Amino acid sequence: VLGLLVWSLIAATTYHLHAAYGWVMFVSLFFWILTLLFFVTYLLQLHQKFYMVPWPLVLMIYNAVATVLYITAFVACAAAVQPTSWRQWDYNRRAAASFFACVTMITYGVSTFFSFRAWKGLGSNAATSQVTDHA
Repeated sequence: VLGLLVWSLIAATTYHLHAAYGWVMFVSLFFWILTLLFFVTYLLQLHQKFYMVPWPLVLMIYNAVATVLYITAFVACAAAVQPTSWRQWDYNRRAAASFFACVTMITYGVSTFFSFRAWKGLGSNAATSQVTDHA
């Protein structure tokens, strides 16, 4: 949802006049589509059919790359916002897109952390950590 907000807010402006917004559009739309594909894969449990793929590692790498590229997109978007724009609605949409790019970047960063924990096997819950084998 956050990535959708970023690219839809940018798409609602005259982004083609500024090269920085082209990069923001690419990053946000690319990762929105890939995140949607991963979501559908997990929703339909297709990841279990491809058991040979190390899904926790794939998701960790994906989230880390998304975090780094969203950092660049956020910086480019925030730097290109000009408060003296002659179109006030463009300014508001670009400022909101910068905010949501930052929130999306943070969300991908948190997801990277949890993906790392899942990859390392550190993500056990309280119920499984209490079970021991006493024979």
